[in-house]
Amino acid sequence: MSRPIQIVEVGPRDGLQNEKAILDPATRAELVLRLEAAGAKRIEAVSFVHPKLVPQMAGAEEVMAALPHAEGRSRIGLVLNGKGYDRALGTGVDEVNVSLSVTDGFGLKNQGLAVRDQVAMLGGILAGRRNSEGGDAPVPSLSVVLSCVWGCPFDGEVSVAQVSDLVAEIAAMGVSEIGLADTIGVGDPWSVTRKIEAAKAVAPDAVLRLHFHDTRNSGVANAYAAVQAGVDVLDASVGGIGGCPFAPGATGNVATEDLAYMLERAGYSTGYDLDALIGTARWIGEKIGRPAPSALSRAGGWPR
Repeated sequence: MSRPIQIVEVGPRDGLQNEKAILDPATRAELVLRLEAAGAKRIEAVSFVHPKLVPQMAGAEEVMAALPHAEGRSRIGLVLNGKGYDRALGTGVDEVNVSLSVTDGFGLKNQGLAVRDQVAMLGGILAGRRNSEGGDAPVPSLSVVLSCVWGCPFDGEVSVAQVSDLVAEIAAMGVSEIGLADTIGVGDPWSVTRKIEAAKAVAPDAVLRLHFHDTRNSGVANAYAAVQAGVDVLDASVGGIGGCPFAPGATGNVATEDLAYMLERAGYSTGYDLDALIGTARWIGEKIGRPAPSALSRAGGWPR
């Protein structure tokens, strides 16, 4: 059998959060269901942030309430702090993804917390989780994603040591999946390889999940480098929509259909229906009022 690569769909969250159009919770829930019908097993469905900061993500509770339970599917909620985590626990999310920054500049802008304060915040969340284990209510699984791993719009270059030191600390806290995100899309395949190797060296038992933006047209190349370096979990956004609203000049994410096409053509298994993905990319383009920027939503898959 071909090596499976899991593509975590982030369009309903990281995709929509940077679009000018603000979609209602029912439409966002429909996007999740369309993506699941196209083969998505893990979807970052919502973000529990203040609606004044990211109005596109308002109504996270309503989105989750509109999603019926689906066996074999996992809906993820992104949180920036303990308050967001508590909100997530009140919904039906299957996973919580805690966002931290590797730089003080971005952490202060995005969360109002420097790196050391973010780590302390994560420690508080993990302590609360341990106290809740064994109770009546199920506790969703938890992962951490590190933003600005390849560069910060406020602090500039990010060293390998900055990343590996933080990965080591988070892994030692008991986090089993750690995401590395190129938030402003400045990475290149060679630096991707170096930082993955460094992260694996300090956290050999952790699952690494890679998250690339296509701001400078290097996203798919960086995903290729990650797969070559042994990574089996990649984030992508249907249609290539979105980006980070706190990253000046940021454009879209790596498109799910573009990434799935490359991997499937190479013999990897993603579990996605490419035609259904392309159809969903075109549909969400209509909803946000502009064509989805992905290559496959324009050109289609392999010519028949």
